[in-house]
This record gives sequence, C-alpha cells and structure tokens, in this order.
Amino acid sequence: MAGAFTTTLYRSLFQRNAVYLTAIFTSAFAFELAFDTASNRVWDSFNRGRQWKDIKHRYINQADDEDDE
Repeated sequence: MAGAFTTTLYRSLFQRNAVYLTAIFTSAFAFELAFDTASNRVWDSFNRGRQWKDIKHRYINQADDEDDE
C-alpha cells in the first residue's frame, strides 16, 4: 500500500523537475497566504480597539466638527 502511494507520488510530482518546482512554489505561496491571514487575525483579536482602523472614526469626526466651527 505504501509502495503504491510513493510510486504514484514520485511519478506525478518528483520525476520531472519543472513539475516538482511548480509544486514547491505553489505550496509555499499558499502556505504564506494562510500564515499571513492567520497571523493578522490573531494580531487583530489581541489588539482590538487599539488600532487606527478601530479608532479613526473618532478623530475624523472631531476634525470635521472643528472645521465646521
């Protein structure tokens, strides 16, 4: 069973260099996207309410109010 899997894996991915490199770069790109997304979500959850995107409405509204006076 394991021999058939490894043979199929070798013939489909590792036998030709171009396919092997394409698989490596594609998987690295997908991993980078997933890791960045997860990291940003963790960062945003720990810092909710303290980031510019969370508090900018306060300062933009204050600046508009000061311009009206």
